[in-house]
Amino acid sequence: MVSDLVTGDAVVLGLRSARLPSRALAVLLDLFVYVGCYLVVTFALVFATASLDDAAQAAVSVASLLLVLVGVPIAVETLSHGRSLGKLACGLRVVREDGGPIRFRHALVRGAMGVVELLMTFGTIACIASLVSERGRRLGDVFAGTLVIRERVPGARVMPVPPPPPWLAGRFTGLDLSAVPEGLWLAIRQYLTRMDQLDPHTGAAMAARLADDVVARTGTPPPPGVTAAAFLMAVVHERQTRDAARAFAVHAPPGPGPVAAAVSGPMPMPMPMPVAAPFTAPAAGSAPMPAPAPAPAPAEAPVRRTGFAPPG
Repeated sequence: MVSDLVTGDAVVLGLRSARLPSRALAVLLDLFVYVGCYLVVTFALVFATASLDDAAQAAVSVASLLLVLVGVPIAVETLSHGRSLGKLACGLRVVREDGGPIRFRHALVRGAMGVVELLMTFGTIACIASLVSERGRRLGDVFAGTLVIRERVPGARVMPVPPPPPWLAGRFTGLDLSAVPEGLWLAIRQYLTRMDQLDPHTGAAMAARLADDVVARTGTPPPPGVTAAAFLMAVVHERQTRDAARAFAVHAPPGPGPVAAAVSGPMPMPMPMPVAAPFTAPAAGSAPMPAPAPAPAPAEAPVRRTGFAPPG
């Protein structure tokens, strides 16, 4: 379940809250470790306090029990910023309600309430509270203002970007892409990998808006006759080609030969693309040729700054 948390900067965080099974497993792992530590400390104190009377030995035993089962968990969550050994093994983490790391006061409240919820009632109250809560929180999380989230989530399969039409490949070699930010590239990639899942009208409007942003940052008008989606495919393909060329030029081993000479030699400057001529798909078996200049639009037709208009 994804929990929408709002930070102090009004930023919505999509965090996947942990549910009861994973939290119970983390608590059991922590208790196993803490009980083992308590047994070791108890055996050490038996030999160290053998000369004391019964009252002193009982006081030392109670103090060691509180120290190991209450003090140690609080210290571990404070120093690790919400990741105990059990939570680390299960991929969980305790955070504040705004998504930030917890502090000592948060760990103290959770540890104090954990004595009642987990130890005294054998986890009954914590289980009921976690099942009732929408985000799986126990009472200690409610009073401390914290939330247990899942840090390790299944990764989504990366979808490849569809290639541009063959008659558009290599037509944007002279386009300046240095001013296009990374955020816009990410938005274009997400659109191209999911455009088949979108509504046709919504997808066309989104493609027009993204293409307008690319044209506004490159400063070059779009070629007539090219749809916004095809333009985005061709621009992304051109950027990937340039990145591959730079990576190949950097990592290629030096040495004689036609490949090394082609890599190490100066790359010819691309000829500027005539933006006035539109691109049309060629017939089967023939080379792509630019179409003749289009006729002037009628006076009543609306004129856009970039030319990518969403469908009506």
